[in-house]
Parts: sequence; structure tokens; C-alpha cells
Amino acid sequence: MKKALLIAVAMLMAPMAALAADYKEGVHYTVINQGPATAKPEITEFFSFYCGHCFNFSKTQVPQIKANKPEGVVFKQKHVEFIGKEMGVEMSRAFAVAHQLKVDEKIEKAIFSAIHEKKQRFTSRNDIRQVFIANGVDGKDFDAAANSFMVSAQMSQMKRATENAQISGVPALVVNGKYRVETGAIKSYDELLDIAYYLTSMK
Repeated sequence: MKKALLIAVAMLMAPMAALAADYKEGVHYTVINQGPATAKPEITEFFSFYCGHCFNFSKTQVPQIKANKPEGVVFKQKHVEFIGKEMGVEMSRAFAVAHQLKVDEKIEKAIFSAIHEKKQRFTSRNDIRQVFIANGVDGKDFDAAANSFMVSAQMSQMKRATENAQISGVPALVVNGKYRVETGAIKSYDELLDIAYYLTSMK
């Protein structure tokens, strides 16, 4: 009985192994640098608050990544500033401020909802500030964080990471700081995540 069970498990795993083996560099993923991978395995999502696909991804796929990512894998997010002109930069600042004030999830949902559900038009940093205040953040705390060295440093790091990974569209996934998952050859978000999980084991 035990032997039969092991055989059944092996047969189930075989197609998965075959599928993973079919993931090819240059087709399913691109090596974005020749240096070492990150010290710990990680999946990084690059996104924009202005991107409708990113809004849907945040509701359907990000929870899946957080729940199903391999053990020991860290999930990170980086906001890109090339969508939305000057407000793209301010949205990157908003993301960094939320991170510094430890209100990431609440503010992410609020800004996405404001843009894509309430159809709110943001024209200044003060418009973003009002979203923070409406979600329990003191205006003075927002101002202090928005003008802080830490937020400026995080914004610079996100921009540099976006350029280094040659991100031109979002949502995009980069694994271990070394592999960018390519979307041209995939058929679903599930496959996108499968490739990302597969790449977490690569150095």
C-alpha cells in the first residue's frame, strides 16, 4: 500500500518536474545581471498605482504569492515611476512613505481604490496626503516622512532597481534580484507564479 502511494505521488510530481524543466532562459525568464543572486530567495513585484492590471494583480495574485510562496522566500514590492508622468514620482513617494509609516497594505488598497474604483484624479502631493489622512495617518507624520532621507533613498533604490531590471511594463516579477519573468510566452497568471516559484531555487 505504501509503495503504491509513493508511486502515485511520483507520477503526480513527474508532470510538474517536466513542466519546470521546460522553463527556458530567453523564453520564460531573462537573466538581468551576471552577478550573484540575493543572499535569500525573494520575489519582487514591480507595479504602478496607475496600472489597471496591477490593481487586479493586487487583488487576485499578490494574496496567492504571500500564501503559497515557497518556505523561506521573501515577497517584496517596488513602485515604478514611469507611468503617470510627474505623479508617477509622487506615487512612488507615497508607496515609500506608507512603508516607512508601516501602513503599506492599508494605503496600497486605498490608493488603488481611489484611482480605479472611485476614479479620483490626483494632481498633487496634497491629494495623496489626503488619502493618508483619511486612513488614519497624521498629516504632520506624512509630511515628515515625505521629506525624509529614508523615503528619498527608497525612491532612488526603486528607480535604480527598475532600470537595472529593464522593466518596461507592469506588473512584472523579478526573482532573487537576478531573473525577470517574461510574460510573452505565458498563458495565465498561474503560470507566471509557477515560473517565479521555480526561479526562487536558482542562484
